Amino acid sequence: MHHRSHVYAAVGAVLLMASALPATAHPAAALDTSHLPPPAAPRAGAPGPPAAKSSFRSESPVTADALRAKLQDCAPVSKGRYRTDQDKPASVPVCGKKGAVFWKADLDIDCDGQVTTRCNRTTDPWFHGDTAFHQSDGKPLNAEKLPYVVVPAPSGIWDYTASGIRGGGVAALVHKDRVEYAVVGDTGPAGIIGEASYAAAQSLGVDPDPSRGGVASGVTYILFKDSRVTPIESRSSAVELGGELARKFLQEN
Repeated sequence: MHHRSHVYAAVGAVLLMASALPATAHPAAALDTSHLPPPAAPRAGAPGPPAAKSSFRSESPVTADALRAKLQDCAPVSKGRYRTDQDKPASVPVCGKKGAVFWKADLDIDCDGQVTTRCNRTTDPWFHGDTAFHQSDGKPLNAEKLPYVVVPAPSGIWDYTASGIRGGGVAALVHKDRVEYAVVGDTGPAGIIGEASYAAAQSLGVDPDPSRGGVASGVTYILFKDSRVTPIESRSSAVELGGELARKFLQEN
């Protein structure tokens, strides 16, 4: 179709030249374009000119399978193993990867922190009205609204602070086909691992009821070293930073 546009460009040039001549110098026949094909009408649905390229490049969400593929092998950073419950054998090591530590365990529901409709002494027999780490206003975290993970209290098995993990650090929770970004929000018993907040469980599609909920296995916890969400209670900030760190984790491991 380019040849047609060249013809019309040439006609335009002839018209401009003709208009510059005296009236007697260009008879009407010189302006006759009847021998040219008519301009083609634009087709319905035809694409317009290409849009200017944007410098913004959207990032695809990190998938559960992509993260799990990087966690097939365990290089233990813990000196021993953890129980998932008090009556279970110690079978869960904390493993190290570049930029993160991880473990695979169950998910028990932590409803500790602020008193809410779903997290209180009536709904949770083990309710405790405080969390190890607090919001920017000094209040305990809100387990019903904020996805957070629980790390074991420091012990001879493992000290999370020695691995670059701290309150407000970013975590990725993986269960089935879901990935949920959370913060490190509370500490638990020194010998037990595998716990996350009501909101974290709910986002993963796990029953979040503090008295009967949770899941017995199949949850992977990835904690990113030397990371921090500010303020700790900002769920959107955890999601944004978590996505960035997860993509970096996949690239570096």
